[in-house]
Amino acid sequence: MSETLTGRGSTERPARRAPGRRPAPRGGLGAHHLAGWLFSTPFLVLFGSFMAFPIVATFLMSFTDFGLRNVTDPMSTEFVGLDNYTRLFQDERFLTALFNTGYFVVLGVPLTLAAGTAVAVLLNRGVNRLRTVFRVGFYAPVVTSIVAVAVVWRFVLDPADGLIAGLAAEVGLTSPDFLGSESLAMPSIVAMAVWRNLGTVMVLVIAGLQAIPDDVREAALLDGANAWQEFRRITVPLLRPTLLYATVITTIGYLNVFEEPFVMTEGGPGTSTLTVSLEMYREGFSFFHMGYASAMAYVLFLVIAAVTVLQLRLLKDNTR
Repeated sequence: MSETLTGRGSTERPARRAPGRRPAPRGGLGAHHLAGWLFSTPFLVLFGSFMAFPIVATFLMSFTDFGLRNVTDPMSTEFVGLDNYTRLFQDERFLTALFNTGYFVVLGVPLTLAAGTAVAVLLNRGVNRLRTVFRVGFYAPVVTSIVAVAVVWRFVLDPADGLIAGLAAEVGLTSPDFLGSESLAMPSIVAMAVWRNLGTVMVLVIAGLQAIPDDVREAALLDGANAWQEFRRITVPLLRPTLLYATVITTIGYLNVFEEPFVMTEGGPGTSTLTVSLEMYREGFSFFHMGYASAMAYVLFLVIAAVTVLQLRLLKDNTR
């Protein structure tokens, strides 16, 4: 009788909770959310201070004539509306910089993708010995300081004392002035950029190649396909998502090109290697036309966004 009253020995099962319900966390939802916000606070403070605020301030600044004189007296800044943006497309230097940047992208992106993919295919299957050493060697320029790389390339391309000039002199030839010629300066910088960035594409493509099942390749070979047909008909279509990603990030990086011409040619000779980022730096930090430079930054942002969307629309359908 006592067991029945106290519940001992009872065969009744405890009531089940309604499906889909979870017990409320101890301390209530308020304390649970507060803990999440506390852990997120360091990131939010850093992001707001160094990312969100500068982005908003730069956008607002692009509609003003903000300059050096306004640093100490911000209230004297004048609102000019869209004048900075309309002035950009009447500025021959900016239009030249925009053309040079497009030339750099159109020439550099396909070469980087082709070189990176070729190296990845060779290192994935064609090289058996010292494969890791070669991978590290091709990727090393990516993690090397761009300033150091540019200085080394300036020495290599120097027409008087450079490495190429020395090799040419050994066979009785004269080395051209790669960085001093308006026709050769930009291709020379593109060559350096391709050499430096092919390692990124190589790593991405190797990862994509290793994700392709071996039985797919073996089935193609059994059906009579040769190595080139297997690569073109099987490997490349399965690599399209990887190549799309590599194309997008390489294009974005090349549209922002700054360090290479800044260190190697300073935009010269003339304006043959002047890029949008370099002209933006010149206007903002040499002449302190901050409002005008901010307008350049947002035009470049719109170009990058438009090109990225176009690439995704054109290439995404082929990756399904």
